[in-house]
Amino acid sequence: MEWLNYHHLLYFWVVAREGTIARACEQLHLTQPSISKQLHQLEHSVGEKLFKRIGRNLVLTETGQMVFGYADEIFSLGRELDEALRGKPSRERSRLLVGVADVVPKLIAYRVLEPALQLPEPVQLTCDERGLAELLTEVAEHRLDLVLSDSPLPPTSAARAYNHLLGECGVCIFGSSSLARKIRRGFPQSLDGAPFLLPTRKSMLRRSLDQWFDSQNIRPELIGEFDDSALLKVFGEAGVGLFPGPSAVEKETCRHYNVQLVGRLDAVRERFYAISVERKLKHPAVKAITEAAQNTLFQ
Repeated sequence: MEWLNYHHLLYFWVVAREGTIARACEQLHLTQPSISKQLHQLEHSVGEKLFKRIGRNLVLTETGQMVFGYADEIFSLGRELDEALRGKPSRERSRLLVGVADVVPKLIAYRVLEPALQLPEPVQLTCDERGLAELLTEVAEHRLDLVLSDSPLPPTSAARAYNHLLGECGVCIFGSSSLARKIRRGFPQSLDGAPFLLPTRKSMLRRSLDQWFDSQNIRPELIGEFDDSALLKVFGEAGVGLFPGPSAVEKETCRHYNVQLVGRLDAVRERFYAISVERKLKHPAVKAITEAAQNTLFQ
């Protein structure tokens, strides 16, 4: 690809933001055939598909995600140039690119990242949620500033990066009000035979819980396993089963998912890490994240 057509890139960028060509037509004041033609020409120029269709929506392919990242920067700079030429210099936001391992609870991810958005200098946050192995490749190639994970960088990993322990906390068991009332009496032995929703075995929490269950001779009834921690909690909110969660966000979990605390397993610990290519953290937002986590969230 010797020359990039920025008109094509603009149409692609708007479609990617809006999710459908129809909504992009409203933004660009163009017809659907016109935009479709421009997208096909851009894909031909790139040599790969940029979108795949899921239902009525267009979803970015892996290449499409990469192109969108660059396009977002290009048109953000374009807006800043336009404002500067009009005598309205914009307040530039520094970018923070974070990979969140899919096993990390969403409430923990939010509480960890929130301090970056409270800095005097504005920050534009971009979160990429995937499996840890993929994210480690991204951070090693400097496409992410850090990765949030429930486990440290594996010793066998080829990625050149460093672990920064954010902190640790105990584990709570939550359930719908009716289920919590039933199981709370006699806790923790009442967990024997109780219906449970658990993360898959690729998470450190699941492995720790399995060891604790074995040590206590407790055999819960496994109703479901989930990679997505938020989806697990939605099922828990519906009363399908009990579910575990970090004690650091105990109150938020009860409030957000309308569930009750059944009991605490202080012997089971969850640890969370920031993985970065920097041995000594320098990015202001990353420093704010790690300091707040260590001094406040997991204190």
